[in-house]
Amino acid sequence: MDDIKAFNRWSVKEITVADAGLKDYINLDVKIIPKTGARYAGARFHKSKTFIVERLINKVMVPGHKGKKHFITSHKSTGKSQTAYSIIEETFKIIEQRTKQNPIAVFVKALENAAPREEVITIEYGGARYPKAVECAPQRRIDLALRYMVQGAYVKSFNSKKEAVSALADEIIHAYNLSNSSNAISKKLDAERQADASR
Repeated sequence: MDDIKAFNRWSVKEITVADAGLKDYINLDVKIIPKTGARYAGARFHKSKTFIVERLINKVMVPGHKGKKHFITSHKSTGKSQTAYSIIEETFKIIEQRTKQNPIAVFVKALENAAPREEVITIEYGGARYPKAVECAPQRRIDLALRYMVQGAYVKSFNSKKEAVSALADEIIHAYNLSNSSNAISKKLDAERQADASR
């Protein structure tokens, strides 16, 4: 069987997930068109069976909540899968030009770098509330990393001359390089710092 390539350009054969905790949750089974229409939605952990690039496309369509409010509800974030598909394809082309590497490998490594290991929850004991550090579940680690990447890109491109494509490419490259310029990396470090203080 021939090697199916993502976007008919990039192979995932050589890509491996180094983080043992995330190995079962970052799916690299390529689809010719990364849009399954939620055919896995009936099964438990169905997101883990979805190609990781498709999860990024879905997150670009719906960037999620920030605090208690829905983050952005217009322009790129309208549920138009073709628009999101084009954004991701152009983003990967920019990453390939800048890093001279397979952009999907760069994205997977950025995801591993940006996935938070711990977070803080609030427990109530005797009428008082206390922060408590807990380990982050692998599925949630990936969800948070994807959300922070996309939200960071939207913040930089919203109401500015910078396009969403180059903002998202910057975000992924910064996360790949473990740079604090990445929204996802800075959020991860912040969450882990708070968790350290709450032990």
